[in-house]
Amino acid sequence: MHHLRYRQIHLDFHTSPHIPGIGEKFDAKRWQETLKEAAVDSITLFSKCHHGWSYHPTRVGKIHPHLGFDLLRRQYDATKEAGINAPVYLSAGVDNLASHEHPEWREVDRDGRFTGWAKSTLQAGFHMMDFHSPYLDYLCEQIREAVRMFPDCDGIFLDIISQNESCGRWSLEFMKVHGLDPEKAEDRMESSRLALERYHQRTTEAAQSLRADMPVFHNAGHIPRGRHDLFPYFSHLELESLPTGGWGYDHFPMSAKYACNLPLDFLGMTGKFHTTWGEFGGYKHPNALRYECATMLAFGAKCSVGDQLHPCGTLDPSTYGIIGRAYREVRDKEPWCRGAEQVFDLGILSSESENHTQREAPSDEGACRVLLESHFLFGLVDRTMDFTRFKALILPDDIRIDTELKTKLDAYLAGGGRLILSGESGLWRDRAEFAFDLGADYGGLSPCFPPDNEPNRGHDYLLPARELRASFVGMPGIMYERSHRIRVTRGESLGQIFDPYFSRTWDHFCSHQHTPNQEQPSGFDCGVRHGSILYFAHPVFRHYRAYGAVAYREFIVKAIRAFLGEALRVGTNLPSTARISLTSQENRHILHVLYAPTVSRGAVMQLSGGNTSGGKSVEVIEDLPLLHDVEVTLDLPVISAKIVPQGMEVPLERNGGRVTLRLPKFSCHAMIELHT
Repeated sequence: MHHLRYRQIHLDFHTSPHIPGIGEKFDAKRWQETLKEAAVDSITLFSKCHHGWSYHPTRVGKIHPHLGFDLLRRQYDATKEAGINAPVYLSAGVDNLASHEHPEWREVDRDGRFTGWAKSTLQAGFHMMDFHSPYLDYLCEQIREAVRMFPDCDGIFLDIISQNESCGRWSLEFMKVHGLDPEKAEDRMESSRLALERYHQRTTEAAQSLRADMPVFHNAGHIPRGRHDLFPYFSHLELESLPTGGWGYDHFPMSAKYACNLPLDFLGMTGKFHTTWGEFGGYKHPNALRYECATMLAFGAKCSVGDQLHPCGTLDPSTYGIIGRAYREVRDKEPWCRGAEQVFDLGILSSESENHTQREAPSDEGACRVLLESHFLFGLVDRTMDFTRFKALILPDDIRIDTELKTKLDAYLAGGGRLILSGESGLWRDRAEFAFDLGADYGGLSPCFPPDNEPNRGHDYLLPARELRASFVGMPGIMYERSHRIRVTRGESLGQIFDPYFSRTWDHFCSHQHTPNQEQPSGFDCGVRHGSILYFAHPVFRHYRAYGAVAYREFIVKAIRAFLGEALRVGTNLPSTARISLTSQENRHILHVLYAPTVSRGAVMQLSGGNTSGGKSVEVIEDLPLLHDVEVTLDLPVISAKIVPQGMEVPLERNGGRVTLRLPKFSCHAMIELHT
């Protein structure tokens, strides 16, 4: 396994050909001093940027027109002399210089429009390239040139790895030769898949043409769950997740919960920016970066902070002052993070991996959010991974069962495992029947939604059993998606479904949104507990992700806690905005407790690039208030506990096999070393 360093910088340098004096103020000594003061131990440097310019002499591409010396060599030598790692970056999926010189290499969609940032010739932005075109040959030559120039570099970082359903000249020729029909979406998708497969094979081979152990990472802004065919081309993973850039503060923990189950070292990649990439003069509050780096450590990742170098070649003192405050803390905490493995109670079988979706998997997001906010120890897995590590496995909302998965889940249940299902999860993939005995009869989908399935035109109501209700609700609550009809026969009902008087239509409606519920229950149940299976009749995880109603979460969590009981390893009085994780390291455990309130600030923004391009406000962390009187109860035979690296003893209270820790107060991140 390739092992990463903990305190990295990803130094963007996408520089217009119209800016003069490139790198002219670079000073090696000042560069080294700035990085050392900020406790940086690795920095990714640019060979070629999105504009297509190289930052060193080149026989393949073109050096930036206003660069008169080998800037990359100067940066690289200064960095290595300071004992800091130096991976080398090349833009792969976009290249404006190549697209201007070879417009036929550019990716176009089925209607002949350009894809990517710039969809017309008069629009500012970067140009997506077609990996079926000779551009791939050109890119591979650039990679080989870079590794010949820097054979001892600490890795090759290749960026913007995607292929849309291209119908450019070269993609059309490829489809014709391979018997694919460009008029069919599934054939265009297959062509794109094959283009990406060829890209990964050839670029990895180019990067490792001189050194078989050259680290390589292909960045697509997301680690695709379940794509084990791609992972052999990666030496490690870098989880791009800029909370203020549109990813939000729950995205990184979800990505890390999957990455920690792969045999690859990984880091989290945030940014110093107030918003997202390419923002000159934007500064994240130092407390936000401290929290983000602490979160990376808590969930098993190394740290990377994105920056963008000014064209003159000098590192921004304000930026590295902010980074230094976070990275000096990381440096002090590293001994309790090296080699530590995450401890789990629950697993989530990824909807993305099962349904082959790209990036967006609302059921995964909802399930992770419920478990994060309720302080469960959990991991995110695909079907190839070991289920036996988990006391229960969640199949969120939309995971249908085939014979292969049924065999594996039956073995898991036979070994003492438990299943938590919701919505259509647990139904056979090819028929409307449950693959498991739920102790209930199945009657299909509720008819309370009209055929066109518009979200505001149909609904039903849920009244959980008394012990499972939210603490502040005693009446039926609105559910915005239809349930699956079940009648409990042998299991224990989770509660009742109430139907509305009628579905909402243009001539048959009530009030602004919803027809109220009938006073009598429908006769159908909102869920069931039977043996080793817990089932929710609604897609409750997708529901919570979409609407965020606390009453939904309380129902889900109370049902899970009642189902698992003493099997759960951790309990706490932390607020839902706090986060918790537990790791094992040699002969000790490390408990991580995190807290920072996020605030949505600003109006809807329209930014060029990043996940904010569709228009979102910014989720900001500014204050790191103290949390007082925090209690954490653990099912571990703890002998002693202390807050590290400070070395402060934590008082313990034992109750049978469980122990309760009490933290009088903490801010941002507390690491507690537990000896058993």
